[in-house]
Amino acid sequence: MTVPLVSLSNLSTEPSPSPQVAAIWEALCAEAVNASAKDAALTRAMNSAVLYHASFAQALAQRVAIKLANHDLDHEELLAVIAQAFVGNRNIVADAAADLAAIKERDPSNTEILTPFLYFKGFVALQGQRVAHWLWHHDRLHLARHIQSRISEVFGVDIHPAAKMGRSIMLDHGSGLVIGETAVVEDDVSILQNVTLGGTGKETGDRHPKVRRGALIGAGAKILGNIEIGVGAKVGAGSVVINTVAAYTSVAGIPARQVGKRHFNLPGITMDQTLSEPEYTI
Repeated sequence: MTVPLVSLSNLSTEPSPSPQVAAIWEALCAEAVNASAKDAALTRAMNSAVLYHASFAQALAQRVAIKLANHDLDHEELLAVIAQAFVGNRNIVADAAADLAAIKERDPSNTEILTPFLYFKGFVALQGQRVAHWLWHHDRLHLARHIQSRISEVFGVDIHPAAKMGRSIMLDHGSGLVIGETAVVEDDVSILQNVTLGGTGKETGDRHPKVRRGALIGAGAKILGNIEIGVGAKVGAGSVVINTVAAYTSVAGIPARQVGKRHFNLPGITMDQTLSEPEYTI
């Protein structure tokens, strides 16, 4: 499929951004100005990353390109590809803004937009995957694979370009995260480091987990096979999950089993990683 060339300048003529994108951009610029005022050594970096750009889309495209460029696909070439994806699917930029808002709300170590935009590899890796996903569905498979490979090399995050990722997602830390080809991660999910959403062997077809809205996946969890992690479910750190997890329940262990009582919130949003007391003792 032939896709028309697009440059970074096209992103400055994008339609009026959504209120959330506009708010994120305003906050990002204000925080960049404040960072420069507090430390003059950061002035060039803040100008280059944020303040010299005309829109959130431009700044985001530049950030992803800088991080993923190499001798095979240099900065300008990669920037043009990212701009094509952003123009081809306006939801990519809106989803990135929603991801930033989610990180600010959920991460107790962070109170701003600028820090995850610049420094959180889980955030930048996810936006790179969104670009690779667009390329994958425009039959540009090798280019999508190139971006997947670069994300893995640079950030230690390996998400297949075909995996379906929702919005308002927080990939906390990101290190060691692996998400397979037919996996689905819906809106409002939070996933910690060293998580695998993988298959169980050499089966083909639909073979990876489906993580529903508002679920929370603890550090080191391995979720294997075409199983469902229900809405608002919680998977304890270090668990190995090989069976479907019902909505609003918690599982833990190897193999994972239900623990505690059913809850009624979305831990992917609340970030409540505690497991309630069991209903009985032995």
